[in-house]
Amino acid sequence: MGDSRPVYLRIADDLRQRIDEGGLAVGDRIPSRSELKRAYEASDQTVDRAVRVLKAAGYAQGQFGRGVFVTDRAPLGTLLRSTGAVDSPFAAKIGEYAGRPEAESGAGRDGRDTALTWEASSSETAAPAPIAERLGIGVGEPVLCTQYEYLANRHPVQLATSWEPLTITEGTDVALPERGPYARRGVRGRLAAIGIRVVRARELVGSRPATTPEAEALGCAAGQCVTVVERTHFDGDDRAVETSDIVVRADRWRLEYTIAFTS
Repeated sequence: MGDSRPVYLRIADDLRQRIDEGGLAVGDRIPSRSELKRAYEASDQTVDRAVRVLKAAGYAQGQFGRGVFVTDRAPLGTLLRSTGAVDSPFAAKIGEYAGRPEAESGAGRDGRDTALTWEASSSETAAPAPIAERLGIGVGEPVLCTQYEYLANRHPVQLATSWEPLTITEGTDVALPERGPYARRGVRGRLAAIGIRVVRARELVGSRPATTPEAEALGCAAGQCVTVVERTHFDGDDRAVETSDIVVRADRWRLEYTIAFTS
């Protein structure tokens, strides 16, 4: 039986197989458009579509004026999702980090020598429908939106966008997550300062293609697969007090969870 796959998928699959099996190593140039056209008797559009599939999967990246090259897809490390991270919506500890240049000297492998830094900006906005639903508030109600960009040893790790209802924090010392006397204490630490006890968090983990701004910030191609964690904090009355979207590159970072059994 003949191969029923569209030609562009056959080209992309063949190139992926060559990369996975070591026929094309990290840094090698992908065969040019003219070479692929001749090999598969395909049109320009078909070859270009195949290369776009390869880029979106994280296997290759274009370099202006030079061609398309095989990218390094080895995982950089593990993000340990835990309740012990209290400094920000990063909500994780870095383990088994192989970021450069630390990996070259053997340091930073377990994350202990990893320098985690981040930038954040906050602004008041109206809650869009999906966020309002997660927070249990009305569409358009005021929320504080804070956007974070995290770096580990100057390499991009994670993006996060957090939303908090202003009905909870407005006019208090914890209104701005990154400013004031309770800055950088995380959701639980900050809200405890105004008498709100956060008792649990729920995380929903999924994946989707990276948007262009996300790709630029994370150092990948637009459309490449990213892991998205939707994290929501609840107080003792089961009221949602904060929700955030956490985005990491699916090909470079793994998420690790510890599941404790109570009986």
